[in-house]
Amino acid sequence: MYSPSRKDFIALTLSDQHSRSYNNGKHRRQSCWRKWKQLSRLQRSLILFLLALLLIFGLLFYPSFSEQWGACSCAVCVCVCVHSGMSDKAVREDWDEDWERGLKPIPPGVNPVAGPAGGPAVGLAGVAVGPELDPGLGLAAAPGLIPEVIPEPRRPKVPSIPKPPAKKRPFPNKRGPPSLQKERNVSDSLVKPAEKVPVEKAEEKEGEKPLVSWRGAMIEADEATEPPPSAHEKDAPVPVNPEDTAPLAPVSVKPVDRLEMVREAFRHAWKGYKEFAWGHDELKPVSKSYGEWFGLGLTIIDALDTMWILGLKEEFEEARKWVETELSFSKNVDVNLFESTIRILGGLLSTYHLTGDEMFLEKAKDIGLRLMPAFKTPSKIPFSDVNIGKGTAHPPRWTSDSTLAEVTSVQLEFRELSRLTHDPQYQEVVNEVMRLVHKLPGKHDGLVPMFINTNSGQFTHKGVFTLGARADSYYEYLLKQWIQGGKTEPDLLEDYLEAIEGVKKHLLRTSGPRKLTFVGELNHNRFNPKMDHLVCFLPGTLALGAHNGLPEDHMELALQLMETCHQMYIQMETGLSPEIVHFNLQPYDGRDVDVKPADRHNLLRPETVESLFYLYRFTKDAKYRDWGWDILESFNKYTRVPSGGYTSISNVRDPVNPGPRDKMESFFLGETLKYFYLLFSDDLELLSLDKYVFNTEAHPLPIWQLPPV
Repeated sequence: MYSPSRKDFIALTLSDQHSRSYNNGKHRRQSCWRKWKQLSRLQRSLILFLLALLLIFGLLFYPSFSEQWGACSCAVCVCVCVHSGMSDKAVREDWDEDWERGLKPIPPGVNPVAGPAGGPAVGLAGVAVGPELDPGLGLAAAPGLIPEVIPEPRRPKVPSIPKPPAKKRPFPNKRGPPSLQKERNVSDSLVKPAEKVPVEKAEEKEGEKPLVSWRGAMIEADEATEPPPSAHEKDAPVPVNPEDTAPLAPVSVKPVDRLEMVREAFRHAWKGYKEFAWGHDELKPVSKSYGEWFGLGLTIIDALDTMWILGLKEEFEEARKWVETELSFSKNVDVNLFESTIRILGGLLSTYHLTGDEMFLEKAKDIGLRLMPAFKTPSKIPFSDVNIGKGTAHPPRWTSDSTLAEVTSVQLEFRELSRLTHDPQYQEVVNEVMRLVHKLPGKHDGLVPMFINTNSGQFTHKGVFTLGARADSYYEYLLKQWIQGGKTEPDLLEDYLEAIEGVKKHLLRTSGPRKLTFVGELNHNRFNPKMDHLVCFLPGTLALGAHNGLPEDHMELALQLMETCHQMYIQMETGLSPEIVHFNLQPYDGRDVDVKPADRHNLLRPETVESLFYLYRFTKDAKYRDWGWDILESFNKYTRVPSGGYTSISNVRDPVNPGPRDKMESFFLGETLKYFYLLFSDDLELLSLDKYVFNTEAHPLPIWQLPPV
């Protein structure tokens, strides 16, 4: 029998220990795996994420790796690759190319800047981006501006210069009291940093430019205002001194050409009208069709003087040719006396004065004569509707009343037509209307009801007083007729001054939270804190009166109301005012402005921009220009249609889905863009307010120069 030696015993012992150690290790590994499997999927994912994060930080802070790659995060690299259509291999080769040429990737957080003269802008990783876009506008930016990153197809790479630090612009759609929203009052010579918003690629149709989806509104990537660089310029590398490691000096930023931005907006609107609605009254930009009201090409006539003022010669000439060869008033069609007077007659008279072209005066005579049957009523208060082909007139089908604003807001145009034609009949009929209204009972401290009967000549629906729809331009035309006639008609001035006192006594209130001054309504002695956007004509009218020697407190009230109209914009999420607001009168913290669902639409109205124009002309305070610029940017963000034109929207409280209404009113070209241009113009003699008075459709008519006595 074998007896193990000491040596065998030691070997057997060691073998047994090794076996137990192996089994214990295996057991521990199995135990760890079982514990790992017992963890929830979320716990396992969190542990793996932390480990990956530690690995990434280790790589980033590893000295030799950080020196070459730490300036560019993986996420940015992937973003550039994907959007420029580059494969992984192409990217690696591209980086190798850069290092061989002495170029380094752009550090994260640096926005692209315009390249050398004639060259493209450059973006992340040296990839050129273009054409330059201004995200705040949704438009092609002016040359030389620093755009945000807009991914584009791969182009030659040039070194980038860091963007100078800029103060972050407050979000224009922020809700809350104005004290929490910092006012901006910077010089027009500075570019304001645009709001950074997620940008998505929209569908690209074959043969069309790419579109950008901008927070619910489709914004077009238009061409830049500079010609594209040549192939030689694109390929030419920019010399770089690799030894120069000093930080680069801030880049000088060219001023935003606000006037050019207005011209671009007009061209874009005109493009849509010309392509889809030429010769018709209004453009329906979303459906790429047109709307008809009178069938007289309202948009063309309303925009004539705007094109002349903006210096758009090509567009003006094609419009003039249409008026000369296509416009005919010999149509069996009913037109509204007020609307056709302020838009058609006013537009033709204004364009005649600006151009001296007799053709426009002849057309004005034609339409003026065809509107005269409206005044053939028992009371001499005109009917609302005229058939310009048959020479007949009638009230609306549902009533024999006319609205007071309509019958008292045709005077500037008919008076001027008499002066030019030396035919007194036009002025006589409109002056008679003013004489009748001047002595009518039923006023309330100068405030007038909204309706007047064409048979009796008396006010109807008494007890309701407003400066909004159906009454607004009555007060405006009291002052402007007095100015137009050389301040020689005391009844007009008396009625105007009495009306402003009535406004202050009965309609003026302040909101509870922020003490905003506003103009409400009176309904049978019951105050309603409701204010139409239309009332925002009043700050400009008050300022115009003060400029012409009326009491100084008119200007003080104008400044207060201008602030209120501004708040009606900035307290909305889209930065655009609703049609109607209600003010909060309760003295506790909260919003000043409340908007009912049915009142949240915006029709591209001009009244606030009009008053900003007057206030800037008389005060020279640059903040009014800045406020106007904010409004123009919001129009471009939420109402601009890629194929051409701008659309009214249904909900100014919803920046994601503002709800386009598919209509561009003629007054957007006739009034809104014109007042934008005049607001931003440094030429204060352009349509001097000492020489011209604007009708309620923004058509300038000359102030009469009376012969010396």
